[in-house]
Amino acid sequence: MRFGDPSLLWLLALVPALALFFAWALWRKAAVLRRFAESEMLRRLVAGTSLPRQIVKMTLLLLAVLFLALAIARPQWGAKQEIVQRKGLDVVVAVDVSLSMYAEDIKPNRLARSKQEIQRFAERLSGDRVALVAFAGDAFLQCPLTSDYGAFRIFLDVLDPTLIDAPGTNVARALEEGLKAFPKTAGGGKYRVMVVLTDGEDHGGRALKVAEQAAEQGVVVYTVGIGSVTGVPIPVLDESGNKSYKKDRYGNLVSTRMDPELLMQIAKVTKGKFYHAEPGRFELLDVLEAINSMEKREQGSRRFSRFEDRFQLPLAAALFFLVAEMLLSDRRRRRKAWSGRFS
Repeated sequence: MRFGDPSLLWLLALVPALALFFAWALWRKAAVLRRFAESEMLRRLVAGTSLPRQIVKMTLLLLAVLFLALAIARPQWGAKQEIVQRKGLDVVVAVDVSLSMYAEDIKPNRLARSKQEIQRFAERLSGDRVALVAFAGDAFLQCPLTSDYGAFRIFLDVLDPTLIDAPGTNVARALEEGLKAFPKTAGGGKYRVMVVLTDGEDHGGRALKVAEQAAEQGVVVYTVGIGSVTGVPIPVLDESGNKSYKKDRYGNLVSTRMDPELLMQIAKVTKGKFYHAEPGRFELLDVLEAINSMEKREQGSRRFSRFEDRFQLPLAAALFFLVAEMLLSDRRRRRKAWSGRFS
């Protein structure tokens, strides 16, 4: 036998505590009666009380508390073997960590908000495996495919523009690295999804060609364009934490804007969809809704034992003893004297 809530077994300590209290109450009552033993009225008042019946009533109450504590702890026995099948997709999330992602047209900035939304996205996945790719002028696999969303979040938290030395934004490298993250025997490309979050300012020039390769492998790519389509400055922090804005070698302010054209073409080629993340709506949960509507493959099965709750039995016993205690009187039984004549 086991218990569903073993931490509640401390309630059993109430039984000896109540027993000690009842013993003390009986002793205290006897001591008080001895002080007034000369009172004829007192002797008459207590003459009808039965000490053995009082002890039985207290015992019944203790048994009721005992079985009630056991019922609350949920005793279990009689295990059933069950097999749970887990179905899901393989989802690769590619995040732009270039310097332009520090732009503050989406608060607190594009990258920080992206990380917040990706975390919400991962928390709502159900059975899907997820991987993380970071990219700027180059790309690398930050977290391989995993169903451990806690580990995924740890890798997500450390995303920063300083992770990649190569400047710029190379969407083609992000797609290439994302395709490598998928296993070679995944049971069919239709179970593979890639989500690319970027401001769309591609400096590689090969993104559409790699998107065609993804389409050939059956990978659906959802692109999320982050930021305003109008130019905004790029914040830069010095070693002291003072903020300024990026300038070119001529001293002119460098601005960044979200370019949707390439992202729309990538999504179209791979039969995905383009979403525009704006300050009032980030759209990533819409991507999740689209993913959840896709067919999912079996990711594995697990056999486990499920124990049956049997709290009903001790609960019934507790109610029985409680009702018995209420119905039992602590008064002595009166014997009726029978008199008669024999003829």
